[in-house]
Amino acid sequence: MPPERRQLTEPPPYRAQWESADLVAEFLSGRDATTDPLWRNAGAESAAEYALWCEHLCGSACLQMALGALGREIPPIHAIRRGVEAEGGYVVQPDGAIRGLIYAGAVAWLAGQGITSRIVLDLPAEGITPLLEGGRLFIASVHPWLRWPEREPPARGGHLVLVFGSAPDGALRFHNPSGDTAATQADARLSPAVFGRFFAGRGILIG
Repeated sequence: MPPERRQLTEPPPYRAQWESADLVAEFLSGRDATTDPLWRNAGAESAAEYALWCEHLCGSACLQMALGALGREIPPIHAIRRGVEAEGGYVVQPDGAIRGLIYAGAVAWLAGQGITSRIVLDLPAEGITPLLEGGRLFIASVHPWLRWPEREPPARGGHLVLVFGSAPDGALRFHNPSGDTAATQADARLSPAVFGRFFAGRGILIG
């Protein structure tokens, strides 16, 4: 018999891209990330390194959450970042600018952990839910204003969230590493129509 095709029933463990999830709103408003009292938990070598990378680690936070959903140990976010960077998933340019998460590097890193994944392109928001059958996960590229669904974003993409299921009413269920309130961080829910206003149509399917 074929395996039962179902979604995850319990949300994965939540991780923000800053260690102090309750301070995300303050960091987004300009608080210096070196003042995060939990920065050492990230595995950064210094508070300065921690602050440099925080705004770029939405993808690594999604990978942390995906590992948790798969029952794996969750490494510190900078341990994941360094592993993904070694696979080309992050690139520090000569001027110091940071590029990433680059999908191919993340897929290569996942393969090194024995986890199957693939890049998905040209996907409508309504097509995400069918991908989640069998307990699969989807790291989706969205505009960071997804935390403010009442706003009209100036573009799509630029930020990553982990979509892990859908609600009975069809709403997509996701964890947002840069949600600025508890309601917009863990198990946030938006209809595909609203989600689609922020969604760039691409991401990484895990599982």
